[in-house]
Amino acid sequence: MAYPLSVVLPLYNEARRLAGARAGVTWLRARYGAVEAVWVDDGSTDGTLAALRAAAGPDDVVVAAPHRGKGGALRAGVAAARGERLLLTDVDWSVAPQSIPEVLAVDADIVIATREGPDARRVGEPLVRHWIGRGFNGAVQALVLAGHEDTQCGCKLLRADVAKGLFAALTIDGFAYDVELLYVAHLRGHRVREVPVVWRYEPDSRVRPVRDAVAMARDVWRIRRTARAGRYRDA
Repeated sequence: MAYPLSVVLPLYNEARRLAGARAGVTWLRARYGAVEAVWVDDGSTDGTLAALRAAAGPDDVVVAAPHRGKGGALRAGVAAARGERLLLTDVDWSVAPQSIPEVLAVDADIVIATREGPDARRVGEPLVRHWIGRGFNGAVQALVLAGHEDTQCGCKLLRADVAKGLFAALTIDGFAYDVELLYVAHLRGHRVREVPVVWRYEPDSRVRPVRDAVAMARDVWRIRRTARAGRYRDA
């Protein structure tokens, strides 16, 4: 069965937050009808996978993946999704389901939510985390991908054919997958649009600001080397 929309959610040790994640999917189903949910367990050790399988309904797909990181989990989820458009979002719904209609209304190959610019708002974000994020974005724009003030907001909508083609070419398993995704998208001439959103900070986030920022910076250098070597053009 093909769906108009698939929601792809990566999860790592998220057993405590599954109820909230399901509530977001339920809201979308109440508004749009048949919505596929692709739940990707990224090698959890806390019972997340068993809980997903126990609660899965006919419009749910549960993917068990080895622990690689968010980028790796999303690659597995995108490959499994059957929707015409794919919504990539986080288990905590930091961009609330009520904001998704604004994203769905935009006509583009790729629509990314942004926390920067007019009409965008961050709620509850610690100042230190904010400035680490802005520093990372500055490095991204200087080294790889100019023009996007926020590559890392965890809400993106892609046409299915575009998503499957792009993710098949990606190499980054961690949080910096977004940078590689957008770089390759622009390289291939896809239409990318931004939508300002209200984003709420989740204290139980799996992002470790300092440690993950270092890993992400390392991945940005890797993307830059790959780009300069011309290997993305051959993907």
